[in-house]
Amino acid sequence: MTPAVRAARTATSKADFSGIYTAPDPRPYFGALAPLEYQVPAHAVPVARAEVDAAGRDPRARTVLDLCCSYGTNAALLRTSIRLPALEARYTAPAVGDLSPDALAAADAAFFGAWVDRPDIRVVGLDASAPAVGYAERAGLLHRGFAEDLERADPSPELAAALATVGTLVCTGGVGYVGPRTFTRLLAHLPSDVRLVVFVLRVFGYDEITGVLDAHGLVTRRLPGTVRQRRFVDAAEQAAAVADVRARGLDPSGKESAGWFHAECHVSRPGP
Repeated sequence: MTPAVRAARTATSKADFSGIYTAPDPRPYFGALAPLEYQVPAHAVPVARAEVDAAGRDPRARTVLDLCCSYGTNAALLRTSIRLPALEARYTAPAVGDLSPDALAAADAAFFGAWVDRPDIRVVGLDASAPAVGYAERAGLLHRGFAEDLERADPSPELAAALATVGTLVCTGGVGYVGPRTFTRLLAHLPSDVRLVVFVLRVFGYDEITGVLDAHGLVTRRLPGTVRQRRFVDAAEQAAAVADVRARGLDPSGKESAGWFHAECHVSRPGP
């Protein structure tokens, strides 16, 4: 087991990575996930950019809500030409090991600023972790960040106002941490023509959330195939995932049985 990964399990027996989301900077996050070949944000980039582009040219269409944004990985990949392996290399390099979190954030702001290739995309970040959101803001990845838990409470007035400016919602690993309650609270403030790109691990169902989206006039389709999310931490996590997908009537052959969490991509758009 990777040292940064706690031995505790979530309700679905998925390894608990919650400790890496409360650090003051992304080094523990990438230190834990890079050895497991974490990759789902990379798979999300072309899908999310395509939805942003299809939404139109006005500023709202170009504003993305990154749900469960953590340290701004999706924002970095959506707004710059930097790819995920380069981020992993940056945050696990010995050269940054001795920097303070504030010094690293300042260096990141300059680093990412030099690689922006989609300045038209604005990213609003939402995550329950104040340290992660705060870092992503200081690094210049988020135009605005909100550390709020919509599983527990309605959005603040400030977040509600920001949601009204969003054209596309992206979520690459939050389902399981957040559920129908969060989506219900978001949709109360998001525009009616919002688009959603949501990657969901196959160990989790998405039907309840789809029901919430349906009630708001959004039509959801699942893209063909699956993408790898990361390798399993250990045999126990793999066995639990295989059992979970089988319980959902899915076949783990070549996917969870081969040692990887797999995710499905759901795209939601306004209905006719």
